[in-house]
Amino acid sequence: MSGVGKGLAKVEVRLKWDPSRYGEPSRHLDIIAATYSADDPYGRPVYVVHYESRSPDGTINMSRHSETGMGFGFVEAMVLEFDRMSSAYGRVVVGVAIHQDGGPRTFGDISNAGVLVVEGYRQLLADDFAGVADATAATVAEFDRDASGVWEFREMVRGFDSDPVLFTAEMGGVRQ
Repeated sequence: MSGVGKGLAKVEVRLKWDPSRYGEPSRHLDIIAATYSADDPYGRPVYVVHYESRSPDGTINMSRHSETGMGFGFVEAMVLEFDRMSSAYGRVVVGVAIHQDGGPRTFGDISNAGVLVVEGYRQLLADDFAGVADATAATVAEFDRDASGVWEFREMVRGFDSDPVLFTAEMGGVRQ
């Protein structure tokens, strides 16, 4: 767990991967965030944010999006502003899903993939998905609001074998 002083304020999740080889279908990964109510933190998400959406209150936004990877470092980014988030929300789970439109792909099939979670200059997580190489989607981070209202970070790299739509329904389930 991490939370210094008054807890997390503004966090950025960054994603990178290399483009597909010439002649192969594009590799497309997405950052996905699911927000859960304070009353039911392991129930259904109140809302889900991905590349085609943002949170209703503007506290979770995609600031960069890529459909091909580009190979130029972190090309996709999501910003989460916990210091502005309503007290109605008590948990946010962030994950990464691989689009399966070019045939089945796992993280082991994606070269130079990586995720970075930072708050300002402080690195909270860096992962290359090697631990979930056989998965098609993975959670990477869990943010919980404690009883005093402070947001805390928990590393949660856990693989799933599902497409992006199904992943949004399962990603915030109770840990095994």
